[in-house]
Amino acid sequence: MKKSVLKVAVWALASLSLALSAQAGDGHDHGDAPAAVNSSGPKRLPDGSVFLPKPAQRQIGVRTLPVAVGDLPRSIELAGKVVMDPNAGGKVQALVAGRISAGTLGLPSVGQAVKKGDILAYVTPSSGVLERSNQAAQLAELRAAKALADKRLARLRELSDTVPRKDIEASESEVSSLTERVSAVNAGLNSRDALVAPVSGVIASSSVVTGQVVDARELVFEVVDPKRLRIEALAYDAEVASNVAGAALAVGSERVPLTFVGAARSLREQALPMIFRGEGAALSKLAVGQSVKLYVQTATTVKGLRVPASALMKNPANQTILWVKTAPERFEPRTVTAEPLDGVSVAITSGIKAGDRIATQAATLINQIR
Repeated sequence: MKKSVLKVAVWALASLSLALSAQAGDGHDHGDAPAAVNSSGPKRLPDGSVFLPKPAQRQIGVRTLPVAVGDLPRSIELAGKVVMDPNAGGKVQALVAGRISAGTLGLPSVGQAVKKGDILAYVTPSSGVLERSNQAAQLAELRAAKALADKRLARLRELSDTVPRKDIEASESEVSSLTERVSAVNAGLNSRDALVAPVSGVIASSSVVTGQVVDARELVFEVVDPKRLRIEALAYDAEVASNVAGAALAVGSERVPLTFVGAARSLREQALPMIFRGEGAALSKLAVGQSVKLYVQTATTVKGLRVPASALMKNPANQTILWVKTAPERFEPRTVTAEPLDGVSVAITSGIKAGDRIATQAATLINQIR
């Protein structure tokens, strides 16, 4: 009897579990069924290419560009540094040791525009107590002597009819000399050295505050014209200086052409310093002393295809690749060999051919599709 009751209970529980599993609503499954795969979305194909539908291309902003073969200048990448143009910049130094005081408009701040001749600050010379006491005593003696000379000159002029003319002229000369000596000593006691802007531009650096004591020849301000800067590059091959056809600098996505000024005739740190001059609003984004990459174009050329440097990607094997559009919704990776041109563009010497359309924008997003 007990066995039959147990069998009935087991049968009832099994029936109830089957009924509950059959009536389970949405969100109550156990996730055993495989997720649905969207076959029309972006995906990496087995051969390594990428399937990218047109709507997805428009969404991520894909842009392609056909390439053509041409004679491109062979370029050399050099490490450079932004330096001041000596004709468009200058340093303001104190001539004497003393205390800094502000001008009528206060001390200039970094980045403030100034004009040539503007007074940036004053330096009140510092001197010893004994020296200032001697100058004050000398000034008092000169003032007393001048007062006596003025009275003597006044008496002689009253007696001009009986006094020789030469005595009056001698007294006038003595008064004039004493007046100038008093002015000179008084200026020495109360004078201030005016720090004047040597050129028009902006304040590149400021190292003082009001009341600060500076030494003679100490650098106080630097003034530069941000649109006229120079680039100094170090070439470890001296032949580079004799084979310069042009140069360029990449400032963000903008290419700034440079003019070769000349090369030094003495080595520095076993390298030959080369100076390039650049002008333009893009240079205002750079700062004096900033390290940059300079691309020097030589007179020799190489057959290649010009492509934007931003189109170059790396595959999992750390090889340089370009994404080539082979169909309206398909991109293939091509391993390429690239040489620098001007920082914005590179020359592709192998891996693609003329007429291929490469992805120039959103190449990074294409490279991340898995």
